[in-house]
Amino acid sequence: MVKIGIPLRFASLSDDRNVQYLEERLRRTIQKAGGIIIPIVANQDIFYNETKYREYNDLTEEEKKELDKYLEMVDGVLFPGGYKISKCDEYLRDKCIEKDIPTLGICLGMQLISSYKKSFYVEKNETTINHCQEKYDVLTHKVKIEKDSILYKILQKDEIMVNSFHNYHIIENSNLKISSRSSDGIFESIEVPNKKFIIGIQWHPEISYDFDDNSRKIIDFFIEECKK
Repeated sequence: MVKIGIPLRFASLSDDRNVQYLEERLRRTIQKAGGIIIPIVANQDIFYNETKYREYNDLTEEEKKELDKYLEMVDGVLFPGGYKISKCDEYLRDKCIEKDIPTLGICLGMQLISSYKKSFYVEKNETTINHCQEKYDVLTHKVKIEKDSILYKILQKDEIMVNSFHNYHIIENSNLKISSRSSDGIFESIEVPNKKFIIGIQWHPEISYDFDDNSRKIIDFFIEECKK
C-alpha cells in the first residue's frame, strides 16, 4: 500500500491541553483510496496554538533532519486544511517541490503551496458567492478549469461543482500556475509547473469523496501518482 505523509494540525482541548490531530474525514478517505497514513508531527519546542507565526523560531538543522526522515518514509504528502501554517509545513513544502514528491494541498494546504518562494499572504473573501458553506453533504458553487492543466487531465471537464469552507483566498504567484477559478475570479486550484504532481485545491475532496465522482477522481489520481 502507498504511504501518505500528512502533517498534523493544531488545536486546544476543552481542558486547555494542546494537541496535534488528523481530521477524521481525511483519515477515512485516504484509507478508502488505498493509502497508509504516516502522521508528520511538527517538531519545534513551542505551543503552536498559543504562538503567532512571526514568533516562531527558524528550524534548527536537527529539526530539519527529523522532518527529512519523514519524507524518506513516504510516497507522497498531503497538506490538509486548518487555520495555521508552521515553519515545519513550509520546510516540508519546499522539500516536496525540490524532490518532486507527489503532493496535494487542500484548503490551507493550497494556501501553503501558494506562498512558494513568496511571502504568505491571503485576502478576505468579498463576494456574493458562498465560499464558506455550513452543510458538509452538498456542493455549493462552480469552478471553471483551465484545459492545459493537470486538473483537467484528471477530470476531463471544463467546469465542476465543489464544496467550499474558506473565508480567505490566495493572490497570484508567478511561480505557480492557476488551474481553476470560481465565477467571481477567486483562484480555486494551483499547480507547480514542471513537476509531476504538486497541486493545491481550495475545496475539500476528502469531505465529498463518498458522494462526488470528481472528488473521488482527484484523490484516487493522487494516490496513483504516489505509487509510481
